Amino acid sequence: MTLKKLFTALLFLIFFCNTINAQLDEKKTDSTILSGFSNKNEPGGAFLIAKKGKIIYRKAFGKANLELDVNMTPDHVFQIGSMTKQFTSVAILMLEQQGKLNVNDPVSKYIKDYPSGDKITIHHLLTHTSGIRDFTKMKTLSTIAQKEMKPEMMVDFFKNEPVDFAPGEKFEYNNSGYVVLGYIIEQVSGQTYEDFIKKNIFEKAGMTHSYYATDRQVIPKRAYGYHQKEHGFVNKTVISFSVPFSSGSLMSTVDDMLKWQQALNQNILLNQAETKKAFQKYKLNNGEEFTYGYGWHLKEINGTPDREHGGSIFGFKSMGVYIPGEDIYVIGFSNCDCHSPTEITRNIAKIALQSLKK
Repeated sequence: MTLKKLFTALLFLIFFCNTINAQLDEKKTDSTILSGFSNKNEPGGAFLIAKKGKIIYRKAFGKANLELDVNMTPDHVFQIGSMTKQFTSVAILMLEQQGKLNVNDPVSKYIKDYPSGDKITIHHLLTHTSGIRDFTKMKTLSTIAQKEMKPEMMVDFFKNEPVDFAPGEKFEYNNSGYVVLGYIIEQVSGQTYEDFIKKNIFEKAGMTHSYYATDRQVIPKRAYGYHQKEHGFVNKTVISFSVPFSSGSLMSTVDDMLKWQQALNQNILLNQAETKKAFQKYKLNNGEEFTYGYGWHLKEINGTPDREHGGSIFGFKSMGVYIPGEDIYVIGFSNCDCHSPTEITRNIAKIALQSLKK
């Protein structure tokens, strides 16, 4: 064998070995997902895994619509629930980047009559450390659940409730804080929250199949949401999306969510300094660090740092995991709140981490 042929053979061998090492364990991934989405005649879900922006796994399971017997595809649009908070936090940081607000501003700067608004900052709202009452825990929520609520009406609904703790005293997940953030976005930008997200995030990131949720508008390839009862499945409870608002009212696809992650990675929406704010851990008043940035939980998978967040809204559940050190993104959606993709998404992220590690 000539030296040239030997060199070519060695190059091929190196490439071939690297390709093998970088292959996802698809069979194990399938079986992990099927542990919760095995019945093809039930509501299902969609899952996607990407490495360095390249899709390496993209599959759907079950039905998108039971009445019409429509199979789920990875193209279907899901309500993403609290994953909406990522978009709200980035919108706030975009406005800060434009010099229109500061995350250390008190809420009273934008909502004059907010109780203790001079002590609660935008930072407290972003990090779930404000202490204000979570409207989803209020017994009176059912009285407004199907009403069309303006953002200021939503804020008025909970703002006079007793606080749970002083601002910055503890971390406690809170939907009300993100509703206030949505209202501030409208006040500062002069646009509706829906328009701001559409024009400044969806359009810039190329997310052509993402929407502010609606039950009235015709959404191409919409997955329908379901609950499971003792006698079988029923259509999801109808709510007004103006109630969860900026804490949980967006819709998207697995492909669009990858575009979202790529836009963040490539600083298409935020510069590096603002992006860093979203993904760093912060401290409570007593100096104790907690594992939440701005719109993301900052945790670990098998000792490797990750960023993750789930969502739950009537008829739907969602979960996204990003492993920055390996540039691995995993997203899972379900169109029944009886099937949670949370642990499944984390488990397939573990599989991806093991088989796709550099």
